[in-house]
Amino acid sequence: MIQKIINVFALASATVSVAVVGVGGYVYLNREAILEDVKEKAIEAVMGSMGGGLGGGSLGAPDLAPPTNPQASAPVPSGGLGVPTF
Repeated sequence: MIQKIINVFALASATVSVAVVGVGGYVYLNREAILEDVKEKAIEAVMGSMGGGLGGGSLGAPDLAPPTNPQASAPVPSGGLGVPTF
């Protein structure tokens, strides 16, 4: 009876060993394709969080064009810039 239990454990151990070696061999043989896939997904994730590219419209970039009406700009105080004169 003990011999049967030991045989079951030996068979289970052999199965796990073959599975580990098989997965390791698969990863080793396909390591370049796996790395490229991970790189592509990482780049897509980073670019997706940037809002579609550098300076993307969803980032809320300010409008840097000069105002069309010069009178619409901020008024200059009559007393200068508020710096006291001595």
